[in-house]
Amino acid sequence: MTRSATMASPAYFLPEDETLGRAELSALQRRKLAQMLREVIPTNAFYREKFGGIAFNAETDSIEKLPFTTRADLESAQRQSPPYGTNLTYPLEQYCRLHQTSGSSFGRPMRWLDTADSWKWCQKCWGYIYAAAGVRPGDRLMFPFSFGPFLGFWAAFESAISLGHLALAAGSMTTIARLQLMFDNQVNVICCTPTYAVRMVEVAEKEGINLVDSPVTRLIVAGEPGGSIPATRNRIASAWGARVFDHTGMTEIGPLGFECEQNPGGVHLIETECIAEVIDPKSTNPVPDGEIGELVLTNLGRWASPLIRYRTGDQVRISRNRCACGRCFARMEGGILGRTDDMFLVRGNNVFPASLEAVIREVSEVAEFRVEVYEVGALTQVHVEIEPAPGTDPAQLASRVGHAIHDRLSFRAEVRCVATGSLPRFEMKAKRFIRRPPPAKSPHVAN
Repeated sequence: MTRSATMASPAYFLPEDETLGRAELSALQRRKLAQMLREVIPTNAFYREKFGGIAFNAETDSIEKLPFTTRADLESAQRQSPPYGTNLTYPLEQYCRLHQTSGSSFGRPMRWLDTADSWKWCQKCWGYIYAAAGVRPGDRLMFPFSFGPFLGFWAAFESAISLGHLALAAGSMTTIARLQLMFDNQVNVICCTPTYAVRMVEVAEKEGINLVDSPVTRLIVAGEPGGSIPATRNRIASAWGARVFDHTGMTEIGPLGFECEQNPGGVHLIETECIAEVIDPKSTNPVPDGEIGELVLTNLGRWASPLIRYRTGDQVRISRNRCACGRCFARMEGGILGRTDDMFLVRGNNVFPASLEAVIREVSEVAEFRVEVYEVGALTQVHVEIEPAPGTDPAQLASRVGHAIHDRLSFRAEVRCVATGSLPRFEMKAKRFIRRPPPAKSPHVAN
């Protein structure tokens, strides 16, 4: 892909390293990994202990020679050395950003620190994401999320400002107020979760607002699998009259996934800034491209608190052919397919929450839903609550959803309708999938 002579800022060019072939990309990754290890190993207690006794040459050895890093490793380090753990490369006074996850196995969120340089790296990654989504000079961006300690879109917000955009922080506002802010300021790009994009549609319809008439042309969604679920993204795109772009990232690993304009339905990884592997989650052996496995990532620029061979728990199917956009970056076909710890077994079927959402969202009369999974003896039961859209027959809707789940996923779910407005709405990550003890009474089973 060539650079456009009409673009005003080099921040929006496709950088030359994005068009590297696989061999050149691998060589670049090795150089960056070697630089990072030279900086990190002497002072980072976490990795100095983890890699102790391992002779490793980043220029010649396979990264598979190094051990994996797991969430449990990081939580253990923070539990033993509170509050920040030992994965710190520099003195504490050099760190200027604190973010945290939504929870952990030891009763409090996992905290993550960045220095100014590591935070700039996160912003740089968002520059790749914006460019791939077709964000251009003069575009105005709005961020309707709570600006709390979660990473959320913090890096996206500050990256947009550094690129010269008008960036509107829309935290602590009602949805109606956010919609008004969007129209008043002629916002072109919305950054939010898929769930909140749907919620804004719901509120706009109640207020008689046609979002197709808004200036929004793009929505960059993250935090949930909905951005790569066709039924969910089609619902958003249709209601907004805008293009939906999926994005993936984690508080601890950084913003590393983007969807390009030219080839929707998959998410590239910024392989100039990370090394991506896919493994069998049980054997930990490498999985060939094109087969489903667990994503393992090494970020190459967040030296202050790096992650090397980090087991993300995300289930993906990777391809590495040159994309229509011109990049050879690894591409997660269909985005993140699910999480290894979210999968459950029903009647011999492996089921991911994203698979259920894909089926339920295809029924347009479902305004919102919630799924409960519980055990009865040796059997797994699935209970689905659905909110019908106004004017929908609840009994017929429950039957349709029940049949769709059975036809597509080969098991019967307990489906019932609940009152309009009774299910929670979310700005950040939606909590629609719940594991809990069986209810006292089993609801009606849709046949």
